Amino acid sequence: MDLKKNIREVPDFPIPGILFRDITTVLKDPEVLKAAIDSMAALLNDVEFDAVLGPESRGFIFGMPLAYKLGKGFIPVRKAGKLPAETVRKEYSLEYGSAIIEVHRDSISPGKRFVLVDDLLATGGTAKATVDLITEMGGTVAASVFFIELAGLEGKKILGGDVRSLLIYE
Repeated sequence: MDLKKNIREVPDFPIPGILFRDITTVLKDPEVLKAAIDSMAALLNDVEFDAVLGPESRGFIFGMPLAYKLGKGFIPVRKAGKLPAETVRKEYSLEYGSAIIEVHRDSISPGKRFVLVDDLLATGGTAKATVDLITEMGGTVAASVFFIELAGLEGKKILGGDVRSLLIYE
């Protein structure tokens, strides 16, 4: 199945000059969604890991079904103040300011291996902050998997490590 044909392109969103890749057209079609999750799972056939980790909110969309399909646990990475138990946080810079992500302290154990899953790799800021958070807590990022990669923004270079993307746009 050609998944790219199922992604809606919205010009000038959120600002003029941006061509937005809308995944809601993938999510609403059960056959296309299944193909997307199955294809992302296939990208991990050779990776040994303990759990899937996904940043809020679109990392949840792809991370949860991927964890379920692969028989792994899922760890949510949330915006500051959204998790109820003791957390570890990471502040990072964005083009327009800064943001903070958090994970429960008991979610990342030293020596455990994780796969970071998200919908889109663009500049790599959030993904890099997530990887840094995992490694600072003693975990290892076995691989990072994205549904879409915007290769021209060089997020893969910033992120480093084993980065795998299902759909690549130049």
